[in-house]
Amino acid sequence: MNSSEKQEVGPASCKRTKFLSLVLEPVQWLQMLSSQLHSSFIFGIVLVYGLCQGFSGSFFKVVTDYYWKDVQKVQPSTVQIYIGLYYLPWVMKPIWGIFTDAFPIKGYHRRPYFVIAGVLGLVSALIVALLGKLPIALALTCLIGITGGMAIADVVIDACIARNSIETRALAPDMQSLCAFCSGAGSLIGYSSSGFFVHHLGHQGALGILAIPPTLLIVLGFVIYETRATSHHFEKKKAIESVIFTMKGMCKSIKLPQVWKPSLYMFLSFAVSISTHEGQFYWATDPKAGPAFSQEFVGVIYALGAVASIIGVLIYHKTLKDYPYRNLLFFAQLLYGISGMLDLIFILRWNLALGIPDSFFVITEQCVSHIVSRLRWIPMIVLSTRLCPRGIEGTFFALLMCIDILGSLISKWGGGIVLHLLHVTRTDYRNLWLVILIRNVLRFATLGLIFLVPKGNHSNELIPMDLLRKNSDTITDDEGMRLLSINETNED
Repeated sequence: MNSSEKQEVGPASCKRTKFLSLVLEPVQWLQMLSSQLHSSFIFGIVLVYGLCQGFSGSFFKVVTDYYWKDVQKVQPSTVQIYIGLYYLPWVMKPIWGIFTDAFPIKGYHRRPYFVIAGVLGLVSALIVALLGKLPIALALTCLIGITGGMAIADVVIDACIARNSIETRALAPDMQSLCAFCSGAGSLIGYSSSGFFVHHLGHQGALGILAIPPTLLIVLGFVIYETRATSHHFEKKKAIESVIFTMKGMCKSIKLPQVWKPSLYMFLSFAVSISTHEGQFYWATDPKAGPAFSQEFVGVIYALGAVASIIGVLIYHKTLKDYPYRNLLFFAQLLYGISGMLDLIFILRWNLALGIPDSFFVITEQCVSHIVSRLRWIPMIVLSTRLCPRGIEGTFFALLMCIDILGSLISKWGGGIVLHLLHVTRTDYRNLWLVILIRNVLRFATLGLIFLVPKGNHSNELIPMDLLRKNSDTITDDEGMRLLSINETNED
């Protein structure tokens, strides 16, 4: 009897153990990262990537789409141009990087810039939410201000990510996985709640929710640990030298073939694939031409896309992170082009001819496209961190991100121009399918540039570690805030 009980209990106990191990694996992973990297670094990623970029970014996307469509009543091609302007603060990331690295405020390199980012985002959100229908120029300025706050806060964390990726090379993919997971989880919450708040609070009332993340950034600026520099006069004298060193180092680094070639590929892969989002959004919510999706359902679509993004992160982290950059990006770009064909099927309503309901098809399309986008995006970020020379890693990583974001800006504007040239308006969507077809052809064309990507993976050294070390003695290597590896903290 006892033996029989053991046989019955054994498999059940084994299953419970496996389930418990599966549940605890993310916790153990975070504990591992916290033991190898400073815990405040992990906290900073969760706040900036999870709340500010993930939640606020996704919420901002849905609410502003409805704001331009229903409150300002702007044409989709014009909205694409406006949305491109949202990227301007992100294009300026190298400038924010130089400011935070070289120009401390009262001895602090990080705290004041978190506060500045929070105040900028908070004031901008409150103005657009509380002052009624604004002139288009003022409304656009406030929305750019919100994205500006996100960009400044992002620069501080990105510098620490680049530094830790160099010092703890094996954890570079893990750090990007954590960033992507936090961003995906925040996006899930933002997208899930966006349609509800737009419906019940109105377009401008929902924009008031965007004041919460920058408020917490202000709090972060006061509570995050950072050592204060004691020699303010010395710091001021070194600021100009630091800027000169940084600019020279960036020029020297970007000239290396192993740096400019993958940077060019990443730029072109974003720029060439024109964005058609606004045309598709206007069509999908149009009660006559499209399926007329409700505000709540639009939020659900995006939320499920955010879940798919998290799945894409998990797929990369568990199975793909050790593959060579070139192979991974080739197949990711190929899938990116194939997944774009689902949009074409949807716009032409072939899904209905196949007996597939619009709601089911669009959810499937969103999930597939978000998974593929993550598999394409994360290797690019990991590769970017490996291209940063020690000594200017924060500003140089910001430069590489600036190049990618400039590509995204061109993608938005290029899509807006194509929408305008093919006469896709608020009421005329006859040529929308042609715009999407052009976009997909351009995605496939990018495959011809894959030779620009190096064949190595994250464990390979792509640039000399001591590239700028010859002149680095003139620059202080202490960033102030202890977001470095735990080994360095122990040495201090």
